[in-house]
Amino acid sequence: MKRITQEVNDFISRGMDSNVRIAVTGLSRAGKTAFITSLVNQLLHTATHDNLPLLTAARDKRLIGAKREPQANMMVPRFAYDDAMNQIHATPPQWPVPTRDVSEIRLALKYKPNKTTKKLLSKTAVLNVDIIDYPGEWLLDLPLLDMDFATWSQTQFEALKGQRSELAQAWLEELDQVDLNADVNEKKLERVSQAYTDYLHACKASGLHWVQPGRFVLPGELAGAPVLQFFPCQLEAERKTVKGSNLAMLEARFHEYQQKVVKAFYKHHFATFDRQIVLVDCLQPLNAGDEAFYDMRQALEQIMHSFRYGRSSFLRRLFSPKIDKVLFAATKADHVTPDQHPQLVSLLQQMVHPAWQTASYENIEMSCMSIASIQATTSGFITSGDKTVPALQGTTIEGEAITMFPGEVPKKLPNAVYWQNSGFDFTSFRPMSSESDEPMKHIRLDKALEYLLGDKLK
Repeated sequence: MKRITQEVNDFISRGMDSNVRIAVTGLSRAGKTAFITSLVNQLLHTATHDNLPLLTAARDKRLIGAKREPQANMMVPRFAYDDAMNQIHATPPQWPVPTRDVSEIRLALKYKPNKTTKKLLSKTAVLNVDIIDYPGEWLLDLPLLDMDFATWSQTQFEALKGQRSELAQAWLEELDQVDLNADVNEKKLERVSQAYTDYLHACKASGLHWVQPGRFVLPGELAGAPVLQFFPCQLEAERKTVKGSNLAMLEARFHEYQQKVVKAFYKHHFATFDRQIVLVDCLQPLNAGDEAFYDMRQALEQIMHSFRYGRSSFLRRLFSPKIDKVLFAATKADHVTPDQHPQLVSLLQQMVHPAWQTASYENIEMSCMSIASIQATTSGFITSGDKTVPALQGTTIEGEAITMFPGEVPKKLPNAVYWQNSGFDFTSFRPMSSESDEPMKHIRLDKALEYLLGDKLK
């Protein structure tokens, strides 16, 4: 009888297990790897530390503990959590290596439910949290599904203004040497596509974020594959593609990229997400200037296409998405003084404003907040003359200990006057030193967890 009772309890306990899949998205240098590393680190310490006061289940002592579990998808690499922690605990501390491909990690959170229906079944429940990391640049490819090769080519040439026009010169010179109607010359196509890829890398290095195709700069397992060897062309409106020509090959590779790379990625990964957090670094573009800032906003607008499920029956049929919550987080909040945090959130809200109407119509809940996944500075005040001003103290990437006031963050999208008189000074800091048996210091990561998981832990 005792054995039967135990088997019944085990069955009920398994029935109390639930799953949630969180997609972590962000453009380059937004802090995706740092966010996931800190999220895992914070949850693994919940049994021994009161480090997440804004996560209701932790504050109410209902979150019993967390442990790492083998991930469900055996075809996806594990997120390199241990490597990231080794880098953070190095002397001196280093930031983890950035995201280069898809990876995944699973945490099992054991908690005491407070919902009556759950409490009747068992005293404890388990929430399996799958955290999926992938390059934000790959999201920029979603609009390609609605374009043919000619349309995509036109968008790329229309973007060749200002800094992009200068960076594209080497590629455009190579492009001039290609006869699109000549018999296919794969060696020449490879050379021009490499010049185009170099142009996209130069855009990223200059602080520009809108790069298409995204896999060209972060190819993952496709590095060197012909499917990544195409480039935009200036085409006549009334053109005829000659069979077996260079143009025919470019169009074929573009189509293959659409179907086998972009569509496949979204069907295999994107359709399975329950929650999504989009990490945005608003600060570095403020330093880089208006062109870099608005280029990042354009890139974010491209990512918004990922949330417009209801606008296209094609996308709805293709992905059948079930994301019901999206969190936009302005990262590196510790790189500005605390009095600037509200303005940082206000700026982020302005940047993602086009998504709000769509999200409301589709009944997708959205929110914005500022966070620092792994704290790099301490805040305080310094005296300047007869005034006391807020300041940050930390160690720069180069190893210099400094105390500074980085400046004010604009509440709204900057206008021409701001760019002429901007006094903002973004400085990159090392992560703060931390003990291996202590959770890392953070700013509002618990608030982000409450938004993403709070309702799942009731």
